[in-house]
Formats: sequence, structure tokens, C-alpha cells
Amino acid sequence: MQLGINLGYWGAGMDADNLAVAKEADRLGYAVCWAAEAYGSDAATVLTWVAAQTERIDVGSAIFQIPARQPAMTAMTAATLDSLSGGRFRLGLGVSGPQVSEGWYGVKFDKPLARTREYVEIVRKAMTRERLSYEGTHWTLPLPGGPGKPLKLTVHPEREHIPLYIAAIGPKNLEQTGEIADGALLIFPSADHLEDTAIKHLRAGREKAGLTMDGFDVCPTLPLALGEDKDVPALADMFRPYTALYVGGMGSRKQNFYNQLAQRMGYEKEAAEIQDKYLAGDKEGAAAAIPQQLIDQTTLLGSVDRIADRMNAYAAAGVTTLTLAPAGFTLDERIASLRAGTDAMERAGLA
Repeated sequence: MQLGINLGYWGAGMDADNLAVAKEADRLGYAVCWAAEAYGSDAATVLTWVAAQTERIDVGSAIFQIPARQPAMTAMTAATLDSLSGGRFRLGLGVSGPQVSEGWYGVKFDKPLARTREYVEIVRKAMTRERLSYEGTHWTLPLPGGPGKPLKLTVHPEREHIPLYIAAIGPKNLEQTGEIADGALLIFPSADHLEDTAIKHLRAGREKAGLTMDGFDVCPTLPLALGEDKDVPALADMFRPYTALYVGGMGSRKQNFYNQLAQRMGYEKEAAEIQDKYLAGDKEGAAAAIPQQLIDQTTLLGSVDRIADRMNAYAAAGVTTLTLAPAGFTLDERIASLRAGTDAMERAGLA
């Protein structure tokens, strides 16, 4: 199992610190540094900035939002980033959610699975540097009856095959991800539930494509907070607003994939209460309603030894790249959390 780091969103007030964290992760031998985008900073610019100031660590989009870019543009960006970074780019894609897709990009949030499949097919075809033509339900290239003609990518990526990941939560999306991608980006992963909530669906998709899980990257993101084991409840409280936002407020009442995931983990009643309070404007009440066990199951909290035990559980559950989001109120605290990740890997015997 390898380690990664997720910088989250740029522009959240920790930009200089984020670059320092990325450079330290590079020095420590972390495998990949991911950056996110929603409706603020874009991930491509951030990854270029990080790649220019690191030497070995891969840089990955977690995610490029599918409604934000035409698929050929994504292929151009991926090829450029891979070339500039010396073959260190990983392409992560996701459909985002209905509020962002329709409210920010003006793209209807319908048939996300079919859109994702066509998008991936076009990106992969463009990356082969063959002349691009495609006939699908959502994209047709070139447009019929006009001046357009099949074109081919002029940029030469560093590698013939750039690893492609999809952010997936629901069973159908996970199965399709196993079928068409090289890896899965997971959020709120519990080692105790990972087989039922993710791995079995990914495996089914691999089998549909005539493949096994060998070489497929299962890549969940977990916040990490270092401290004494007796302080785990207080450490868990740090992540109550974060968990409440996703379980309670992401998407819509009918289309909140994170809320549905919490339900599949056995928190049906609690997930409903969290969502009801959050959507009613009671964010503090929503945060208070989150069971500590749910937070503890989906984060890495406590001493290096406790974190090492949890890492072993994730490795046994099938995780191949464990991405950390090191918590801390200062840069020194975040760096300490980052270093705790490598220490825990060594104690777990996974390094």
C-alpha cells in the first residue's frame, strides 16, 4: 500500500502551507499529491504549480469535474500536465453534483453514468493521438453537417497511458468505474464496510471487463489528526463540520450520495437526522448529531500506533493507495501529521 496526500481546495486560506506540505510529502516519498476543485480554484493550475516545485511525487486531479470541461479539453490538459511534470500526472474525473453542475456550469445533471462512460471513451481515444471522431448520445465529434473535421492531439504526453481514476460512491458508479477506469477515488471509507460499500462493486465491474483487481488502484481519502489515544473524541470533533457538510448538505435531499453511503454503513436514522438539521439551517445541530463512531471509522485519529493499526485494516480491506488529508491548525501541526503517516506505515510493516 502506498501513501498519497490530498490538498483539498486551493484558496481556503492555507495556500502557502499547502505548497510546503506538498514539498514535504515529496521529500518523505509519498506517491501522489491530489488537488480538488468545486467552484473556486481549478485543479489544473494548482497541480501545475505543485509539479513545478516538486521532483518525484505524482500530481493528480481529485477531481476534474466532467461538466466543467469538454472531454477533448480534458485530454489536452492531461497530456500537457503529463509532459510538463515528466510523466507524473494522474487524471481523476467525477460528475460533481446537481447543485454545482446545473448552478455553476449550466449543465443538466442527468444520466451521469452514461455521460461518464462517453467522456472516458473520448478522453482515452484523444490520448491515443489518433484522429478524433465519436458518435454517442451526449457527444458527437465532429458535429455533423458543419465545417468540423477529425483532428488529433498535437501534444505528446510523456507516457502512452496516463492513469485514469473516477470518483465513485454509489454501487452502479463503482461497478462502472471498475469496468472502465484504472482506479477509484473514494471518500468516507470505512475499513469495516469497504468490501460491501465499494470493493465488491468494483470487482464486479472488473469481471465484466474480463479483468481482476490486480493493478487497479483503490484510493480512498482519509483525514488524519495526530494526538494521544485518550484525546480521540476531541480529535473527532475537529471533523464534525466536514462530515455534516457532506452527509447533510451536499447535493440535494434526494441526491446526496454521501448521505446514502452513511446509510449503507448502518447509520440510516442518524443520516436522516443530520440531513434534516443541516437543510433546516441548523449546522451545529447537524454536526452534533454525527455519531463519534462514524467519524472514527472514516478518519485516522490518535497515536502513531493507533493509526498504524487502522492502516493495516485498510490494507487488508483492499486499499492500494491511502490518501491522507493531514489536519492541523498550523503548518507545523500539518507537517507533524504528514510525518506521522510515514511513521505509521513503517510500524504497520507496509512501507
